[in-house]
Amino acid sequence: MQSAEIELKFPVGMPSDLERLLPELGFQLATPRTFEHNTLYDTPDRTLRSCHQLLRIRQYGSLSTLTHKRQPEGADDRQYKTRIETETTVADGEALAVIFGQLGYCPVFLYEKFRTEWSYPMDASNAQQAHLVIDETPIGNWAELEGPTGWIDEMLVALRVDPQTCITDSYGKLFQSWKERTGSSATNLTFEQIGSALTIA
Repeated sequence: MQSAEIELKFPVGMPSDLERLLPELGFQLATPRTFEHNTLYDTPDRTLRSCHQLLRIRQYGSLSTLTHKRQPEGADDRQYKTRIETETTVADGEALAVIFGQLGYCPVFLYEKFRTEWSYPMDASNAQQAHLVIDETPIGNWAELEGPTGWIDEMLVALRVDPQTCITDSYGKLFQSWKERTGSSATNLTFEQIGSALTIA
């Protein structure tokens, strides 16, 4: 399935505090807190990255998903992050990883989190939905609002989120910024690597 993805991140202190507000605002729990492991693939010379594309295998609980993202023409990420996303579930993520290797794509970045997904019905039939996800990562907690820009703005007000704290950075960029601040030797955003790096530090 292909769709236009419009999203915005903001930092979260205690996920439980945010979650208490969501039912009152009309959000419905879609997926309880679930461990997620992501592997990004690219060519050795980073062909996909150079043209602002992403190729990912995600393991979310028992579900494996293949995702390709690209930046649309004229996209400006200063206020909202906009991507054209093509995504499908796959029966065997490990087999797909082997296929990628045969085609010249190799793992270039791993990142992990615990994700809780909430949906927001945009019409009475529930056919159209916006989303809020809460991500607990090894370097901090963030929430992502995904939906029409007007709805995102409304939710920021309802949640009392300062727009100045919102970002459009990927988790890869957040990880690089964290490494620069901390001097960590970690190469991936995984609980094992970050925990080991913090222990050594």
